Amino acid sequence: MTDPQSWSFETRQIHAGTSPDPTTGARALPIYATTAYQFRDSQHAADLFSLAEMGNIYTRIMNPTQDALEQRVASLEGGVAALAVASGQSATTLAILNVAEAGDHVVASASLYGGTYNLLHHSLPKLGVTVSFVEDPDDPENWQSLVQENTRAFYAETIGNPKGDLLDIEAVAGVAHRNGVPLIADNTIATPYLIRPLESGADVVVHSATKYLGGHGTVIAGVIVDGGAFDWTGGRHPMFTTPDPTYHGVVYADLGAPAFALKARVQLLRDLGPAISPFNAFLVIQGIETLSLRMERHVQNALRVAEFLEAHDEVERVNYPGLPSSPWHAAQQRYAPRGAGAVLTFELHGGREAGQRFVEALELHSHVANIGDVRSLVIHPASTTHSQLTAEEQLTTGVTPGLVRLAVGLEGIEDILADLEAGFRAAKEA
Repeated sequence: MTDPQSWSFETRQIHAGTSPDPTTGARALPIYATTAYQFRDSQHAADLFSLAEMGNIYTRIMNPTQDALEQRVASLEGGVAALAVASGQSATTLAILNVAEAGDHVVASASLYGGTYNLLHHSLPKLGVTVSFVEDPDDPENWQSLVQENTRAFYAETIGNPKGDLLDIEAVAGVAHRNGVPLIADNTIATPYLIRPLESGADVVVHSATKYLGGHGTVIAGVIVDGGAFDWTGGRHPMFTTPDPTYHGVVYADLGAPAFALKARVQLLRDLGPAISPFNAFLVIQGIETLSLRMERHVQNALRVAEFLEAHDEVERVNYPGLPSSPWHAAQQRYAPRGAGAVLTFELHGGREAGQRFVEALELHSHVANIGDVRSLVIHPASTTHSQLTAEEQLTTGVTPGLVRLAVGLEGIEDILADLEAGFRAAKEA
């Protein structure tokens, strides 16, 4: 066959990282349910522990099923390596701690998932990592204005959850690189089928694989993808240029292109332990095999829903970059020409009570704290996913009292729209 790197996205989502099992001939990826791995001899064991040779030691650090998932996501994103972990939140945490430690600083978009905002605003400062939030991330100069001498990274979501703003990846990456720091991009909502941030200048990509990569609401998982192009020797990242005493003085910047992914695996995953189970890695692989097909239907249904909502009398505004009326529509056409994803929000005229009544009246839509399922999902962010934020912080992230978030599923579009009408009838009573 041809070089796997020349295969189409659709082919790589099925084949990248796997081949028939050489021992049994099993064609589907086996689940390697093992804790540890037999060494060939004492020298082999010593080489693995000193990083002179890469291989399986202990499933907390690496597992063959996990490895297949990592190779597949790295291929789809265009990265040189990946690291699968226990959750999307683990992926975000490890990606940031891989470049920032006590005394360091991060610049982040304020338009973030509530859990990520809490991590950056409250938990990381307890570890000594301070974060400045860009309240208007559309203007690259707003990023520049927050850079400090100890800034180690920029962080943003390619499509903000729940605001629906689409990041100007190239512009923000340009500011980051001008200051010698990487751009870490959360690509959960878009998936690599719609947006590949590394191609536009991002350096590291993170995913909550719980969402569209897994796709069926059955797994918790996260993935970090290393773009392999960032120069860690520029002076702002001593963790990459200073010998690590826990590995006999290895200097991670000397390990080549996948230095970021290697450091995250052998240092942070080893010590902090948010390992993905082999079974969960298998489930994500299963989901990825139909990713392009699902995303096409997700986008098709989401655009129909967005158009329906925009024309509805009970709706004050719709946030979806796929609509021509969106301030991010031009960015969507540039970065995500296949579509703007399946997550959208809208504001009801009746405020918080109307939003809650709308959610409670739906029957086809599942009222859950998740996105990325084959099922249509709904939630009222102000009282759930962003409820730990102050009213002012909620507004910064794009959450208003009457905001409703939909993750449009794969059901028949007429059934989805009929269910939404039932919600509007209930909201109107408020």
